[in-house]
Amino acid sequence: MKHSYFLFLSVIFLGACTSPAPVSDNHAAAVISELQSPESEKVLVVSHRGDWRNYPENSLPAIESVIRMGVDIVELDLALTSDSVLVVCHDRTLNRTTTGRGLVSEVTLDSVKRCFLRSGHGVATTHRMPTLREALELCKDRIVVNIDKGYQYYDLVQRLSEELGVTEQLLIKGKSPVGDVAAKFARYEHNMMYMPIIDILKPQGEALFKEYQTEGVVPLAYEVCWSEYTPQVGQCMQTILQSGSKLWVNSLWPSLCGGLCDDAAFEGDPQAIYGKLVEMGATLIQTDRPELLLRYLRSRGLHD
Repeated sequence: MKHSYFLFLSVIFLGACTSPAPVSDNHAAAVISELQSPESEKVLVVSHRGDWRNYPENSLPAIESVIRMGVDIVELDLALTSDSVLVVCHDRTLNRTTTGRGLVSEVTLDSVKRCFLRSGHGVATTHRMPTLREALELCKDRIVVNIDKGYQYYDLVQRLSEELGVTEQLLIKGKSPVGDVAAKFARYEHNMMYMPIIDILKPQGEALFKEYQTEGVVPLAYEVCWSEYTPQVGQCMQTILQSGSKLWVNSLWPSLCGGLCDDAAFEGDPQAIYGKLVEMGATLIQTDRPELLLRYLRSRGLHD
């Protein structure tokens, strides 16, 4: 592989579509190959919390739905129960996404499993919150998994992923300094893929990006967030692409992408939104409207 994680000095560690795209026996392997190919122009689709418009966010049905759509990567969030079980949940509490209440960290898995997940409109469903194990078993060989809120649980995720044989298809991201990530990854023979998050218009993000450039570290990809497009944002993206890394952008809400977001694409012209992101060099786009983005990319021959 060109990037097992990234080069650190001399050490390597690192829809409304007309018809669903067929999912190969190991679609995840094909996506990983694309991730390892910075020269590829194929745009990979990342579905934020699964198909949450039709199923509860971060639920097994939401994951299964985007797999069947032909999505490449599903983004999931993690929380840890009081009995040390990782569950797939964005919030610290059960209040918004389930019929239960309280901090996830203060209840057992058994208590979590008694709750029903709510839909995006807050309506109780018959679905239950999955454990990370259940989610990874569903995703194995079928889709790459991006763990967003979960870097603090790296060791727990690592052990589980090795047990299930899915380590190579996990992409975890964070904002930690280069040296901290290097030290953590050096403890294991096999590691997940890693991607730094760069809030380029904020001092912390600017400093982290500078650190990567100074250390000569070449990540698989950078996630770049920006509230408005400025020369600094453009230069950051250009530097990323010239270095051999891929560019990940989020079309979720304006503060992450300068207003180039999914709702604007849905209400107006997708070309005016997604087209601009592609022109910037993005080959990884995280979306809340995976069907719309897939349809647009397929119309341009940028997906499948």
